[in-house]
Amino acid sequence: MPDLTKEEETQRRDRTIVKASVVGIVTNLCLVAFKMGVGLLANSISIVLDAMNNLSDALSSVITIVGTKLAGRPPDKKHPFGYGRVEYLTAIIISGIVLFAGGSFAVTSVQKIITPDETNYSLVTIVIVAVAIVTKLLLGAYTKKVGRSAGSDALVASGSDATFDAVISAGTLAGAVVAMTTGYVLDGWIGAIISLVIIKAGLEMLLDTLSSIVGRRADSDLAKEIKMTLCSVEGILGAYDLVLHNYGPTKSMGSVNVAVYDWRTAAELHAISKQAQQLILDQFHISLYIGFYAVNTHPGYLQDLETEIRGKMKDYPYVLSIHAFYEDKATGDLSFDAVIDFECPDSRKLVEQIQGDLEEKYPGRAFHIRIDRAYSD
Repeated sequence: MPDLTKEEETQRRDRTIVKASVVGIVTNLCLVAFKMGVGLLANSISIVLDAMNNLSDALSSVITIVGTKLAGRPPDKKHPFGYGRVEYLTAIIISGIVLFAGGSFAVTSVQKIITPDETNYSLVTIVIVAVAIVTKLLLGAYTKKVGRSAGSDALVASGSDATFDAVISAGTLAGAVVAMTTGYVLDGWIGAIISLVIIKAGLEMLLDTLSSIVGRRADSDLAKEIKMTLCSVEGILGAYDLVLHNYGPTKSMGSVNVAVYDWRTAAELHAISKQAQQLILDQFHISLYIGFYAVNTHPGYLQDLETEIRGKMKDYPYVLSIHAFYEDKATGDLSFDAVIDFECPDSRKLVEQIQGDLEEKYPGRAFHIRIDRAYSD
């Protein structure tokens, strides 16, 4: 099978998400019909709430389909990076629906605890709820699997919610069995527990999606693989400062600095840059902008000096590493980037201290230190 283009892969991904969402809609609507009928006949608030939760799941699947279609729109002048981040907004809406449902169910459940109604469970009730549990477990596993393979946060969230629903239905089943065998009505209490589980799931989905919108650290394995791939290009001695930005689950852009010998010409750097960019695009579907660090080809004394300074950096706990060490041949000034831990209370003050210490240790030398961060591993 020939390799698919980026556009073809995106189209196949969208079709996969829509198909999984349609499966979720049909399954949930069937469960709503059965549970609502059983819940009303048994006068069980927990089963009715369970049915309403399935209805919210069906609505979530509809929103996922709409979000996927909107996110698939091509880039335009106003949105040159495309509409991929619409999927994050979709996940937020789904989280909001889940939270609203959980809050509403909680209020109703508390009312039932205060003024409980007599329930009327039967063997048919038990069987239908048990079948619903198995159905939800299968739906949850299927949806999460498809969501992970397609890189869809909204679909993974829907799958997690379906799994939670199975737990909720198990609680409803337990309450029904207790009511049938002992006469104790736990309906309101079970409904309250169901509500708390739903609210917890909604909050986790919301926080996870917001984390993606705010901007997460690049995946460690991906970052290392990209750097290794860059270093496989002839002429690149090392890769640093990798930063990745995503514009939806399937579109990423970024920048990186690579080290090359200082005798490389502009024409050679151009060729190296184009080769490296194409390699990353082909293997990872990431558009990468490349900058260059020059590596001195001075005699060994400079290497010894760099090794000595690297050792001295161990005296500063917040300095994780240094790179881009370079000597200006005309002035003798030394420059390098210092990767400072995010926990450092005052990075600028620390760098000023390091510069002062180095200039005192190496009189006649001027040091220019740039603050850098570990945006990726």
